[in-house]
Amino acid sequence: MTDALNHLVVDGNEVLELKLVRTVKDIEDDEASFGPEMCHQVFGENEKIFGYTDLNIKLYYSAGSLQTYLGIDYTNKIEPSKTDGMKADDVDGALRKVLAPGYVTNLDRFISLLGKDRNFVPHGQLEHAFPLESRDGGEKRLFEVYYSETSTPGFLAYHQRLQTFLLWYIDAASFIDVDDDQWTFFTVFEKYWTSDGEVRYATAGYATVYRYYAYPRHTRPRVSQVLTLPPFRKMGLCAALLQASTLFNSNKFLLLSELFSVYSHFMSQPEVVDITVEDPSPEFQRIRDYVDAKNCESLSAFQPAKLLHGFSPEMEKQARKKFKINKKQARRVYEILRLKSTNTSDKTAYLSYRLDVKNRLNAPFQKKKLEMKKLQKVLNSDEYMATLTSTGANETQSRLSSQYLDLEEEYRRVIHRMDHD
Repeated sequence: MTDALNHLVVDGNEVLELKLVRTVKDIEDDEASFGPEMCHQVFGENEKIFGYTDLNIKLYYSAGSLQTYLGIDYTNKIEPSKTDGMKADDVDGALRKVLAPGYVTNLDRFISLLGKDRNFVPHGQLEHAFPLESRDGGEKRLFEVYYSETSTPGFLAYHQRLQTFLLWYIDAASFIDVDDDQWTFFTVFEKYWTSDGEVRYATAGYATVYRYYAYPRHTRPRVSQVLTLPPFRKMGLCAALLQASTLFNSNKFLLLSELFSVYSHFMSQPEVVDITVEDPSPEFQRIRDYVDAKNCESLSAFQPAKLLHGFSPEMEKQARKKFKINKKQARRVYEILRLKSTNTSDKTAYLSYRLDVKNRLNAPFQKKKLEMKKLQKVLNSDEYMATLTSTGANETQSRLSSQYLDLEEEYRRVIHRMDHD
């Protein structure tokens, strides 16, 4: 691309404007707008759009039912006849591939669709409700969590619109196969009242859970996607969470409520073996650690005196039976609670803890060393050297030390949250 055309290249994240519209006034309210965190899943890896002057992409959703408006405005578009055949990127085509059918491109039509939110009620079964106090001490806002399945009347059409938000906020996002009835959904809404006293709902976030089969007649629910929409990420916390606001902002509070809802829904089901999480983000893992550690702290197997003897089968058994926590996560909870009860000023106790965790971290590398020794017996020296990838002792020690320090820092953040409840 020549320098003369550089002014026709824009960052897709900067020209895309999103809104959750409650009233017509929100359409003209700049403060109601929010932007994407990424757009490479729609506009390409470099996130650039070529061929337009003053490009502005408007993607508006009605707050409740998520009826969708797409507006693409620009003052000029490159003409192939004047630029040796170079064409502008097909913005409309790229968005058409990912938006749910039924979106409108006429703003007046979208305004008329806003009326549908008057009759919109969340799909599914109410699981959990909680208040959230605004930062300025104003009125509390009410949130509700609903459970739905693929068979829930009307839900899939709504979900088709909801899932488009994944593309802007979750890397490597993919739309799920809704023909698979093992998918379940937890959606979060703000419940509010208009000046006329009418009840309305605004979509705040959601989580998807897949029920994997476990022999012989059991299931293993796996939390797959969790998303809180930007307008609900910078709100004040209720008093119970304000004490640790540096660790858990309102976005995390909504995630926390969703996680509690997922747990409470599946915990009472005898066919559920345990609950897992698919590729959790550091933020979500921290919330999960907090929830699980708080739960397990009450179990007899996780009392301080027993923690000193290391991770035990009884810990795994109690965590799974009582809270549907899998073995890997139960081990992580044990390490958090043992650190919490360890006097780090006691050099012997602290060293014992560190060694215990490092032995667990080093286990995969020890297994690899054993595999290499087996290979050495069946390969000649040249073949063996070609496959040798093990590191030296000093490098292994440095890696372990760094990995441990990062882990302890994460654990301490969870413990800080637990101590300030």
